[in-house]
Amino acid sequence: MVMEIHYDFWLDNDGRAFGEECLRILEAVDGTGSLRKAAAEANLSYCTVFKIVTESEERLGFTLIERRIGGSSGGGSRLTSEARELMARYRLFSDEMRKIVLHMEGIV
Repeated sequence: MVMEIHYDFWLDNDGRAFGEECLRILEAVDGTGSLRKAAAEANLSYCTVFKIVTESEERLGFTLIERRIGGSSGGGSRLTSEARELMARYRLFSDEMRKIVLHMEGIV
């Protein structure tokens, strides 16, 4: 029998403030330049993605996405510098946790 370790972690502040789901959404926004396109890429509704991002922003206490309303020049979304820093730190932490889990799997 082979045992596997499964894990999920997130930042919490009176509820989930940031985790893998929000990270994937922000990566999609960064790649598409649009919250609506990011929702489609993540196979989630725009309403769901908007809720995830706004709840994260409220719990984190800073803005993750700068939104530009449409018009003649078109709308769009881009990540804030705070979002980019959070994502980088979260990825670093995630990579370190993955190494620990892989080590522990060798022991179990």
